Order: sequence, then structure tokens, then C-alpha cells
Amino acid sequence: MTTQAAAPPLTLKYAKTIGIVNNGLNGRGFAYPCDLAVSGDGRIFVMNRWDKAPRVGICNLDEDYVGEFGGGYGKDAGQFTLPVSIAFDSEERLYVTDEYLDRVSIFSTDGELLETWGAAGSGDGELNGPAGIAFDPDDNLYLVDQRNHRVQRFSRAGEFLGKWGSHGDGPGEFNMPWGAALDSGGNVYVADWRNDRVQKFTPDGCYLASFGDPGSGEGQLHRPAGVAVDGNGNVYVADWGNERVQVFAPDGSLAALLRGEATLSKWASEFLAANPDEKVVRDKSNLIPDLPLHLSSPYQVSSQTEPYFWGPVSVKLDGQGRLYVTETNRHRFQVYDVA
Repeated sequence: MTTQAAAPPLTLKYAKTIGIVNNGLNGRGFAYPCDLAVSGDGRIFVMNRWDKAPRVGICNLDEDYVGEFGGGYGKDAGQFTLPVSIAFDSEERLYVTDEYLDRVSIFSTDGELLETWGAAGSGDGELNGPAGIAFDPDDNLYLVDQRNHRVQRFSRAGEFLGKWGSHGDGPGEFNMPWGAALDSGGNVYVADWRNDRVQKFTPDGCYLASFGDPGSGEGQLHRPAGVAVDGNGNVYVADWGNERVQVFAPDGSLAALLRGEATLSKWASEFLAANPDEKVVRDKSNLIPDLPLHLSSPYQVSSQTEPYFWGPVSVKLDGQGRLYVTETNRHRFQVYDVA
């Protein structure tokens, strides 16, 4: 791969966990969250993928649950079927991709539906499973067109501007890509899900580098789902199939590896205080067990070890040096300070 100057040493310090399961139709908590975006005023918009009531929940770092929106499950305007990714443009309009409906829906931060665009197909500007999205400073939208195995670039109004990629496993080719991110130079990073790597491109789609290769060892990836890049060029990857987050330095070396350090969220603590019988059962449970050798896969270990990531599907960075890791299977996200 192409090498670059090494970034400064990286330190990740666990800060907190936010979340509790809520499989109801509304209210505090999450139901299979798949992505989040942080607004300029610090509100955290969490996309819940649960098929009974997909919705965007809104909270803050103090764990105040401040609202939610979405028209529920369906195909009508403002509704979701299989939402994937969310991102803000420069005016803090929130964009949501839906891989089943092959469309992008745009909302205000108050939840008002502003616009939708997208049509199913494989032609220029058409979509087949839209997934990760990321904006450049000019509000051009880079969209991972999952089942067309490509990246497309649009204006924020949905005007087709360009594309690159095709099905395969060579440089610049994709196999069911998922997440997307941009660095400060406008380069585009794509989580190439079934090829077990992250690829880096110029804004026009020229291949530059690849991070990771298939496997479960350090620096290897298995079904990477999300990607983010900090100001020093470090590449954060939600290594979904290995139940972890890995961080690559710009030169491709491994800078950090996280398994998860979750503690009880404020919401969970309040729930247990109001339900003492549940707390008694929890206190008797072994939430960090020693597992037998036949239960040694990343999925088996994470499913039995509460602090660990279980289904880490998205990684996002805010402007204050914080990393957010969204966990689908535990209905929460973990927050880390980056230094």
C-alpha cells in the first residue's frame, strides 16, 4: 500500500456508555441502532433499525433523551424500512439512507421531512442498496452503492456527479461495500465489507491505498462495517465480524485495538433502581465469564461479555476529539476520548 508519514502516538480513553434497549414504539432507549451523527450543539442523533419502529432518537452526552422522529416502518415519505447510515450536511440537514427503499431522506433536526431522492437501478445516479454516506466541505455527498459495488457522488439535492468501482477484489473494486468517510484532504475511505478491507481513494475515485486484509489477527479485518478518519490521518474501523474496533496509522500500521469497556449507562442505572428485582438477578450474574474453549469465536465471547462490543457497526468522530462506537446487538454506543 502507499505509505505516508507516521501520525503522532494515539491514546484512546474510555469515557462512558449511553443506551438501554427499547423495543417499544417510542421513548428513551435504542432498538438495534446502526449509526449516529453529532450535531454542532452536541446532540447525538441515533438511527434505530428495529423493523417494528425504526426511528431517529436524540440524546446528549449528559444522557438526556431529548426527542425522536420518523414515520415508522413502511415505504411512505418519512418512513424507513432498512435504514443504514446518517450524516449532516453543512446546514445540519440530516440525511438517511435506506438500503431497501433505495432512497435518501432528508430531515431537519426537528424531524421535519424536507426532501427525498433516489431511484432503484444500476444506471448513473440509480441505487441498489445505498449504505454509507459522507459529505465533503462543498456538500457533495459520497454514497456507497452497496449492491452495485460502487461509490457514487451526488449534490446534496441528489444530482448525479460521478461514480467509480465495480464488482471484484482488485484495487478499486468492491464486494458489498458498506461504510464511508472522508479525511481532511477530501480523500474517500470505503469499508469494503466482503473483501475484508478499507480502501482509500482521491475525491475523483483514483485508488490510493488499502488497510487490512482478511483474518482475525491484529491488523486483519472480518466484514468491516464502518470507517472514520481523524485530523492526523488515523483510520478507525468498525471490525464488525471480529467484534472490535481497530485503528490504523496513515502508513497502515496498527495504532490501537479496542474490544470495549462498557459500564452501565445512566439510563440502565435508573432502570435497575426502579426495578430492584432485576438488580438482584443482575448482581448474581457473571457478566465477564471464563468461557470454555469451544466458545472462543469473537461473536461467542462478545455475546457473553457485557463490557465488550457486540455488533460494532459504526464509528464516528466529533469535533471535540471523541470516538463513538455504535453497537447494534447491545442497543448502545460507547464513547472514547481521543488524544
